[in-house]
Amino acid sequence: MTASTNTDLWVSWADYDKAIVSLAAMVHDSGWQFDQVLCLARGGLRPGDIFSRIFDVPLAILSTSSYREEAGKVQGDLDIARHITMTKGSLAGRVLLIDDLVDSGVTLQRVQEHLKQHFPAVTEVRSAVIWCKACSAVRPDFYLQYLETNPWIHQPFEEFDGLRPHQLSAWLRKGETA
Repeated sequence: MTASTNTDLWVSWADYDKAIVSLAAMVHDSGWQFDQVLCLARGGLRPGDIFSRIFDVPLAILSTSSYREEAGKVQGDLDIARHITMTKGSLAGRVLLIDDLVDSGVTLQRVQEHLKQHFPAVTEVRSAVIWCKACSAVRPDFYLQYLETNPWIHQPFEEFDGLRPHQLSAWLRKGETA
């Protein structure tokens, strides 16, 4: 794996999973209890799933998207899905809003406004992310790592961003010896 610098943070699968569990421990140690986890897709899916399992609370999913241009490195307009996906009922009570990172802070801020406007049964929202960049206009309630230099975070699942169906056989063979 490439070494991290002030401009690039490289994260392995092992480091990613450990960071999620460390963030869960931080939230637990705070004493704050929540009724549901709301993860922001796509980056918050894995953290949300793991939190839902560890804390044994329902998982809700809200799709958002803003990174589209230049291989996903330029932030565009923010899209927030109309509906939240969950298995039972509606979003209510104390909600932990979780994502992988906060960059500009726009997504976190706009989603919290969206919840206030459209989900009156939600009584409290707190937010948790693995990485909080210094350039963010807002601070989440819980974050594992503060990134003073605002590096681009290379997460382990990014290897799938350029993978297309016609390349799957070759991808599965990589690393095999003849």
